[in-house]
Formats: sequence, C-alpha cells, structure tokens
Amino acid sequence: MKIELKKWTEENKNDLIRICNSVDRKYLTGRLPYPYTEESANWWYENVVSGDGKNGIFRSVAVDSIIVGSISVEQKSDIYIKDTEIGYMLLSEYHGKGIMTEATRQICKLAFVELDIERITGNVFSPNIASQKVLLKNNFELEGIMKKAIYKNGNIADLHIYGKCKA
Repeated sequence: MKIELKKWTEENKNDLIRICNSVDRKYLTGRLPYPYTEESANWWYENVVSGDGKNGIFRSVAVDSIIVGSISVEQKSDIYIKDTEIGYMLLSEYHGKGIMTEATRQICKLAFVELDIERITGNVFSPNIASQKVLLKNNFELEGIMKKAIYKNGNIADLHIYGKCKA
C-alpha cells in the first residue's frame, strides 16, 4: 500500500466533494459545510492555492493513487503566528490501516520545513481515541484537557490538546 500526500488540483475537486460528503463527521468541525457542494469546493480550492506554503500545507491523502482523505496544517495568526493546527479526515473504509498515521508523519515533516513555525497543535474530541493514537504515534504530547469544551449534536465532550514542537 503506497500512501502519499498530493497537492490539491482543480481536477481533484470532485474527489474533495465526494470525501466531504461521505466522511464520518462525528469528530469534525461544524464549519465543514454539508452537503459539500461545488461552490464549497471552489471556495476552499481558492484558499488552498493562495495559502499553500505560505500559511499552511494542504494535501490530499492518496492510497495507491486513489484520493481517500485530506490533511492540512494551518498557521495561526497574531501572537500565535508560530503555531499551527493539524486537521485531517479519512473515508471510513480506510480507517485502522495506518494511513493517517503515515500522512501525519509526512505533513509534519513538510510543515516544519516549508512554514516559519515552531509547533503543530492537534485538538481532538475526547472520544476520538483513533485520532489521539495517530498523534501519539507521531510524537505529539498530550498537553492538556479542556473539560466540557466541545458541544456538537447535543453532546458535550472534553477537548484533548496535543502538541509537537520543531526539533
């Protein structure tokens, strides 16, 4: 199984739409539109093109050349300018195969080289054990837990904050 990160292209917009409409949204931000339309993909793609390598790294996750997910590291602003936040999503049928662990390894390496940053932060819903394991396997450290910090779909959850600093 070959896992690689690829820059998003206009030709991949339908893959983005397919993934965003098919992915399990249980632990994703509420900012991701649903249904995810061509208009949503166009807006996101324009931001990716203008920001990639400047204030973030945005990549598709491909397994054996098939796009099955998305991963990004986005730089924060103001006094947090040296910090970024990692985010990712993967189609459910690809869970549990080490794909996101490898994608995270690759994007962290890329982000520390291409961006003027000192750290990468991962914010994870407390019940999302799989995502916590992805970060731990990539040498992120649990830095704290914000109690009752997330409200989604009528449920309140704790937020686990992970960090990885530039070596």
